[in-house]
Amino acid sequence: MTIERFRQHSSHWGAFSACMRDGRLELKPFDQDPDPSPLLANIPAAIDHPARLKKPLVRRGWLQDGPGPDARRGSEGYVAMEWNEALDLAASELRRLGAGPDHGEGGPLPGAHVFGGSYGWSSAGRFHHAQSQVHRFLNTAFGGYVRSVDTYSTGAGSVILSLVWGNSSVLTRDHPYWSELRDDTELLISFGGLPLRNLAVSSGGNSQHVARSVIAAAAERGCEFVSISPLADDMADVANLTRLAPRPATDTALMLGMANRLHTTGRVDRAYLKRYTTGYDRFEAYLTGEEDGIAKTPEWAAAICGVPAEAIADLADRAAAKRTLISVTYSLQRSENGEQPVWMGLTLAAMLGQGGLPGAGFCYGFGSIGNIGKDKLAVPLPTLPQGRNGVDDFIPVARISELLLNPGKSYTYKGETRTYADIRLVYWAGGNPFHHHQDLSKLRAAFARPETIIMHDSVATASTRHADIVFPATITAEREDIGASGNDPFLFAMEPLVERRGDETSGPRDDYDIFCSLAERLGCAPAFSEGRDAVEWMREMYEPTRTALVERGMEAPDFDTFRQGGIVALPLREEEGIIRRFHRDPVAHPLPTPSGRIEIWSDVVAKAGLPGHPAWLPPREWLGADLAAKHPFQLVANQPARRLHSQLDFGDTSMSGKTAGREPARLNPQDAAGLGVADGDVIRLWNDRGSVLAAAEVSDAIAPGIVQLSTGAWYAPVELPGAGLTCVNGNPNAVTSDGGASSLSQGCAGQLALVSVEKWTGDVPPAVPHAAFATTDGLLRSR
Repeated sequence: MTIERFRQHSSHWGAFSACMRDGRLELKPFDQDPDPSPLLANIPAAIDHPARLKKPLVRRGWLQDGPGPDARRGSEGYVAMEWNEALDLAASELRRLGAGPDHGEGGPLPGAHVFGGSYGWSSAGRFHHAQSQVHRFLNTAFGGYVRSVDTYSTGAGSVILSLVWGNSSVLTRDHPYWSELRDDTELLISFGGLPLRNLAVSSGGNSQHVARSVIAAAAERGCEFVSISPLADDMADVANLTRLAPRPATDTALMLGMANRLHTTGRVDRAYLKRYTTGYDRFEAYLTGEEDGIAKTPEWAAAICGVPAEAIADLADRAAAKRTLISVTYSLQRSENGEQPVWMGLTLAAMLGQGGLPGAGFCYGFGSIGNIGKDKLAVPLPTLPQGRNGVDDFIPVARISELLLNPGKSYTYKGETRTYADIRLVYWAGGNPFHHHQDLSKLRAAFARPETIIMHDSVATASTRHADIVFPATITAEREDIGASGNDPFLFAMEPLVERRGDETSGPRDDYDIFCSLAERLGCAPAFSEGRDAVEWMREMYEPTRTALVERGMEAPDFDTFRQGGIVALPLREEEGIIRRFHRDPVAHPLPTPSGRIEIWSDVVAKAGLPGHPAWLPPREWLGADLAAKHPFQLVANQPARRLHSQLDFGDTSMSGKTAGREPARLNPQDAAGLGVADGDVIRLWNDRGSVLAAAEVSDAIAPGIVQLSTGAWYAPVELPGAGLTCVNGNPNAVTSDGGASSLSQGCAGQLALVSVEKWTGDVPPAVPHAAFATTDGLLRSR
């Protein structure tokens, strides 16, 4: 049999090369990756999986009755169409809603009633980046669109840090935490651990997985580690490791107990606070109880978080005696009042006064995404220009249900009162909101409201089941592209690995080609494509990077040479970063905050109705809440170890962790015994928002009172006797809340929820296979 040469490609979880052998895609990880991700094994299943979309689909009710709100979305069947027919239909609808070169002939931009949805993870390629493509199209066709800001991963954390520290993305990607951990850190206190499952992935690619080797090297040097998480495997076993397991959502109280210990033992670095921060005196009044009569002692903290007071005091003493790095992962802020542990972690680090030392200070997101903390690149990366968005309206990304359900309703964000737009059209490409959003019953109601929903995807999901027009998109393995990511030191030519499926009339198409076809029908093709095909755009995008390399005296192939499997090493930045410059001279190099310094007191936060300093604010759903008497288990809905979000859930690695196709839920042996549950039993998790079935996995790694169910199983709601509408595949967002973290950030609070748990004793329904989502019939007729 002829074996095709290995071709170069890339993914969010690593670069690789691949060829077809015996009808299956065979992969080889990038040879300079010291610890390749097992997620690569999910990729081959994408090529021919039955869940792949093959033809454009139009929902029957929309086709028969026309556009309008429709509660049948999600349960109705579809009509398969040829491309020209479907494109004509979509273009006619877009034109009805105001799309075209004149954008409504000088009146209000029609894009003010269009929401452009995408979450940017569909491809590691810089050109075939669905989020960039859909935004460019909507800017061209409608003059703009209602956009989203922030992310589901870090909505609360990024907002609070933007006010009191600076742009968290810029600061954490501008500092070499990994090399400093290896060489300089004496004590790493990581709130949320350093989970290797998260560090496998970075948006755009992670060609060198360094976490395991760096942690090992630091431990061998004598660095001590403290992992603070109710999940023991949030940090792998390593020498010099201490594990503390507080109740979820109580890390702020634990930090306050440590801060009080620093205060009472005279170990607060007041010189640092005076030079680099503002507002500590007002926080100190709260810490000591002068403000509210409650001193935030280790004993006070212990009663809240469940960690012994002696351990809290000892940890503070250790932190003050060593070169200490305080790390807070994204997971802590994905809950109600999620701003507080991030802000308190920054404050605790400031009290220690080590922010100017290599390997010390504060880091946000370290342990959340693989490329945070790597050295920054010295050259720009290829970027597709998205054009100008003329619509000055947005929502915090996790407010999608509120946006669709409540046009005209007021809400607050960063202290500003805003109003939800009246959305008539939702255009989504490269995303699966029925994965990353919460309270999916509410989201189903929200998706019933727009007049029209159009989606692009390569596979049928619960999200495409709620669209009116579905365009089948190619997968990354079928396309040519340029792979690159911030803080990743290589640029990869992404060669096509397989032939495209189908033909000109029925096969999937690139997002760019779909938008070009629509733009042509709308009369705005020249503005959208600028006369370039995909390869010409990639050539244009590649040139700034090539020019920057040449200017630095480095060899850089021309594009036609590069695209033939090229790998270009990118130089790392040599000058000091923002954090170092600030600590060298805070007057000459202020932080981008109102005061130019670290803000331990924030007027902006206080005006938003929250305490103006970090504080313990009990959430409504934690194990100390009144609601815990009704729903006594804390659900931790964290990132999965065997896939990226919900992508390739049907891949080999992802499926290997399921039981009869159903996602596992882990719980402590003590809790399992009390429930009469054994490994492999089907259990039901429920609360007032919904219900979900999962396969029990009994594990000592889970603290008592906790049930851990990762996100990413495809949402499949079925009406079950005695349980109501229940996701039978194990999607935890059937029961999580979509309430904002606070009135300040409106960030995603979906990591934690209170639930009841029971062994399912009724007839066990089968998990809904991924292939079932691609049928043109109604998927779940019981709905």
